[in-house]
Amino acid sequence: MKKTIIFSLFLTALGVIACRRDCGETPNSGDLVQYPYNPQPYTIKKPAHYPEVPVPADNPMTYDGVQLGRHLFYDPILSKDNTMSCASCHFAEKSFTDGKRVSKGIDGISGTRSSMSLMNIAYVVPNNPADTFLLFWDGRAKSLETQALLPVEDPIELHHLWPNIIENLKNHSTYPQMFRKAFGINDKTEITKELAAKAIAQFERIMIGSGTSIYDRYLNGEKDLLQDEVLDGKLMFFDEGSPFGLPDAECFHCHGTGTLTGKGFFNNGLDPYDLLQDAGREKVTKNPNDRGKFRTSTLMNIEKTAPYMHDGRFSNLTQVVDHYLFDAIPTPYPNPNLNLIINKKQLYTPYHRDALVAFLKTLTDNEFINNPDIQNPF
Repeated sequence: MKKTIIFSLFLTALGVIACRRDCGETPNSGDLVQYPYNPQPYTIKKPAHYPEVPVPADNPMTYDGVQLGRHLFYDPILSKDNTMSCASCHFAEKSFTDGKRVSKGIDGISGTRSSMSLMNIAYVVPNNPADTFLLFWDGRAKSLETQALLPVEDPIELHHLWPNIIENLKNHSTYPQMFRKAFGINDKTEITKELAAKAIAQFERIMIGSGTSIYDRYLNGEKDLLQDEVLDGKLMFFDEGSPFGLPDAECFHCHGTGTLTGKGFFNNGLDPYDLLQDAGREKVTKNPNDRGKFRTSTLMNIEKTAPYMHDGRFSNLTQVVDHYLFDAIPTPYPNPNLNLIINKKQLYTPYHRDALVAFLKTLTDNEFINNPDIQNPF
């Protein structure tokens, strides 16, 4: 009798499961609906003189979305052995670089390029859908949402698999509720890598400068902050020095957006064309004209982000400016503005170099790196 009852209950349970499957449901259907979904818009803080932060229509900023992204960014759950996170190569105190020539992933394998700053990264987006891809040194990702997916499965970086990560997130004690609050999903089965990437992208979009650097304050009317050597450096940077007997340094052509965040790809004459160790943009476009071209990085907080260049070859800003003013090498497909510098390098002096370095140091934004909204939440 007892066995008959148990067997009947077993058949009933199977019938319920089968019914749910036939109806397009799963046994866990709706397992997150008890958690509230009340998305609150997140207003990105930015200086008044910065442009509006571009936000894609399919990933609006919300408070819970940013917080989910912040946790995922700092959580080593994204790596195969739970030892590294996005933040392992992007430290807030270094303006989201890591201070190394090249980074090592979880297996101790060194990459080939230096970690790029994420400060003001929200501005590095195409102006229209037809524009080129812009993210990474070689521009292989078009959006922050796409970029966030790639380091996870890179065998040199986090060396994991998204399907395995998603299973870990589904079985986590808090992440399912966080995904529910961020995106309104009803069930753990709706957690996807695309939603994880959207959350990380939302967090990265709030990494905007505070507007309190010396240069920002100068732009806002404190004109007495730039004097003598620093002002000469500023005039040279923006090609405004000729009336004052200063040679133009051509810097703003590549770093001249409102936040000094470059969008283009340039060969900056680091190595002879036939000796390039890294083809750069050419790896993505397969266009020989793009050989040795790399995306310009932001200059805001440049003092915090040594070493410099795509391979971290220069340890300080003096070496960087020395390269441009005195040592750059012509190539068959150079940045045309680099040719202008090379053709007049006899005009530059150590004073001009020091003035440019002094100006670059006015771009330091300590309030940004200490912003509590972008620190580790754990």
